[in-house]
Amino acid sequence: MSQSEAELERQLIIQLTELGYDKVIITNAEQLKVNLRRQLEKHNKLTLSETEFSRVLNKLDKGTVFDKAELLREPKIQITGDDDTPIYLNLLNTEHWCQNQYQVTHQISQEGTYKNRYDVTLLINGLPLVQIELKRRGMEIKEAFNQINRYQRQSFWSEHGLFQFVQLFVISNGANTKYYANNRHQDFKQTFTWSTMDNEQINELELFAEIFLEKCHLSKMICKYIVLHQSDKILMALRPYQFYAAEAIYEKVKTSDQNGYIWHTTGSGKTLTSFKTAQLICELPEEKVAKVMFVVDRADLDYQTALEFNYFSEGCVDETKNTRSLVQQMSGNNRLIVTTIQKLNNAITNERYGEIETLKNQPVIFIFDECHRSQFGTTHKNICAFFNKAQMFGFTGTPILEDNATKNEHGKRTTKDLFGERLHSYLLPHAIGDQNVLRFAVEYWGKLKRKDGSLIDEDKAVASIDKKEFFESEDRINNIVDWVIHNHNRKTHNKQFSSMMCVSSVDALNTYYDLFKRKKEAGEHDLRVVTIFTYSANEEDIEADGLIGEPDFDIPENMHSRDKLESYIDDYNKMYKTNHSAKDSKGFYTYYKDIAKRMKERDKKSFKDEDRADILLVVNMFLTGFDAKKLNTLYVDKNLKHHGLIQAFSRTNRILGELKSQGNIICFRNLKPKTDEAIALFSNKNASEVVLMDPYDTYVDKFNKEVKELELITPTPADVDKLLSEKDQVRFIQAFRALMRTLNVLKCFTEFVFDDLLMDDDTFSNYKSKYLDLYEKTRSEDNGDGGDSILNDVDFELELIHKDKINVAYILELLAQAYQESQSGDEQIKAQGEEKRRVITDMLQQESQLRSKRTLIQKFIEEYMPTLKPSQSIQKEFAIYWDAEKESAINTLCTEEKLKIDALKQMISAYLFSGKMPLRDTVFDAMDEKPKLLQRKKVFERISEKIFDFISTFEDDMGDLDI
Repeated sequence: MSQSEAELERQLIIQLTELGYDKVIITNAEQLKVNLRRQLEKHNKLTLSETEFSRVLNKLDKGTVFDKAELLREPKIQITGDDDTPIYLNLLNTEHWCQNQYQVTHQISQEGTYKNRYDVTLLINGLPLVQIELKRRGMEIKEAFNQINRYQRQSFWSEHGLFQFVQLFVISNGANTKYYANNRHQDFKQTFTWSTMDNEQINELELFAEIFLEKCHLSKMICKYIVLHQSDKILMALRPYQFYAAEAIYEKVKTSDQNGYIWHTTGSGKTLTSFKTAQLICELPEEKVAKVMFVVDRADLDYQTALEFNYFSEGCVDETKNTRSLVQQMSGNNRLIVTTIQKLNNAITNERYGEIETLKNQPVIFIFDECHRSQFGTTHKNICAFFNKAQMFGFTGTPILEDNATKNEHGKRTTKDLFGERLHSYLLPHAIGDQNVLRFAVEYWGKLKRKDGSLIDEDKAVASIDKKEFFESEDRINNIVDWVIHNHNRKTHNKQFSSMMCVSSVDALNTYYDLFKRKKEAGEHDLRVVTIFTYSANEEDIEADGLIGEPDFDIPENMHSRDKLESYIDDYNKMYKTNHSAKDSKGFYTYYKDIAKRMKERDKKSFKDEDRADILLVVNMFLTGFDAKKLNTLYVDKNLKHHGLIQAFSRTNRILGELKSQGNIICFRNLKPKTDEAIALFSNKNASEVVLMDPYDTYVDKFNKEVKELELITPTPADVDKLLSEKDQVRFIQAFRALMRTLNVLKCFTEFVFDDLLMDDDTFSNYKSKYLDLYEKTRSEDNGDGGDSILNDVDFELELIHKDKINVAYILELLAQAYQESQSGDEQIKAQGEEKRRVITDMLQQESQLRSKRTLIQKFIEEYMPTLKPSQSIQKEFAIYWDAEKESAINTLCTEEKLKIDALKQMISAYLFSGKMPLRDTVFDAMDEKPKLLQRKKVFERISEKIFDFISTFEDDMGDLDI
């Protein structure tokens, strides 16, 4: 018999008390407050009266989770004492993190929207800073994650919001244990397993508790290794490999004058690691650290990076093109400076900037983001010549090793030659094993063959000019463009993701772009293709190299090329209503940043679909160091190898929910030998099985096995209705969810057809409808206290069955056709109309994004359509109907919640523009009468939920419809 949740909890509490936590009995919010008062008094060595403590509670009650995280880290908070003198309290000793008060309790109950009871709570100075939720062995750990999400919605905010001070959550079923920061809007994939310095996972709860929950380590994680991400206002916990890297560099600086480098695979969050490292080093005394220089390539100094560093140290980011501004920073008082590699080189090699001579003999720490960059060789030499006490640390996902080093004017040099000791490694197989990055699904199409059918070794092709002529011929590129048009929706889940296409030269890029444009104008596709390039030597693909050159931000030198680019930018301006130009370098760089932002911000809730780009067409730009979570496909028509290949492929493998199951790589060159070689070089010789997705047949077999397992539970879709117990319903949900996950992977393969599977499309759709019925059950209002049903914490992963195309506009198209056909005197055409009506009914049942609208659309079909005349437009009449229903819903909401109509409409408009729900004060200002203080959180949550439901029903997934 598996270990029960209660037994797991009991054993954990025993272990924590052995680790030095004081066990305390706290069962409700009042006892939590009494204990908080005692602990704050003990920690601060003072006594608080009832009224003084009530002022403390009022101060703690204000703000969001992020605000409270900032408050927690304040050296002191101030309240007014009973004698009107100020009282200063420390909530958490962040400087000496072991010198705090530690307690463990369990089964605290709190009531908000519903009454919830929490498993194990770790209190530091009386505040709940770590919440641990457990499931019995054998249960999905994800259910604990969903349970915490439910608590965040229902009760953490109640009772002065003390549980909003939680910094870290821990979830475990005994065999698997994960931790993550308190960020309500994150995905399960943003939960992490702790590991050793050698990247061995620590999954068992007992070992995890011994290492991670040890008092000093836990405090250090909270005090030093949670990043308060200012621009997004969220908490981010560092992963173990990030922790070990930052610790290693910090110790090097603190105890030596040696250099070092960090090898963390692409996509593993090197910029966050280096940001935290820079923060830590700046805390060292000035005799150890005079300046910290965080050095990036110009392409990487984007808006987000600049924003975060400026929040940490105001004015530290050097964003101007003027080297003089950098020199002023270097000779000023700011200890942290963020700049580009290009301007740093200018500053130290130009005799005009003599004022920085004072830094020559001072300890200056350099942190290089992406230190594999080719031009670093020159800069490294110049830094060594200028700074006598420079200490340099590099981060790279693809270091220069003996096997991929190339000769230049400085000779053949590796990352080790430049930086010395490797301080920490975290390679691609580690990241995939930890589910921190995705695997690659690589397909090879159109390999170069001889007339007898044998493959040509492209590296040994005799006449490179003939090869170039073959690869860049319009006929060949035309075939590739047709292939992309035909398969793009399959690869990107109906354009829910974007793609990149890298080609061999600017000439080839022009041919590609012109063909895509010509075919779009001919109505052959509706893809949004954008492009950017420069016309300098490093934008040419050198066939014998296959590495990625560094992008230049100067405007194209060749006039024909510049004219071409200007025409492409004109297309871009028309598509997105922008006003860019490449008339000078500044304008060109602004255009570059706009493309980067368009690709990067697609994963934000506020992003609008009309702003998306489907294909970003490049030669070298964006192929290194560029992260966009909503990019899942790379089309490759150029030679790549070694770090160039891994860097390019890795644009696609950022984690983002269940729908993005892999990075799709489609090669139109024979890159398989180079792919295998690169994976072996930057992982190990046997890593291909880990890094690359299995063949298509493997997933077919997996799906068919899962079909048989599903049929053991419910032989037919109708049998789902016969599952009376919630345990059986959960078994069905888990079995069908596994089927959805596998189908999601299968549909990305070019060769996918339902005929290969033991379940046809219609049967799958019928099961899906039953699956969604069970989801609706979890959202119904008659579901007890919100905590009794085990269905509440099951993750339905609705993103796997969401289809953007199936929206209201699409439904109305079908309705109009069905209506027209139903008026026909031809019985066959009439039957077609009835069939379309049946399809519409099925869609309203099956499509998750239409369920909130189902009742209203059915009402229109059943009550309004029979009264329409043949001359009336379905779309226009529906628009009139929809506006009336929308106005009625607004009036109802205003009546129920005593809201002002104009204020409510303004809040809805603001949400549609920004994607952000209204602030508490905005909601309360919209009410006829503000609720009482103790009721405000509950009222705010309820009204916000109703506004969200209104928008989901009347605004989301409407499609291209003018209503």
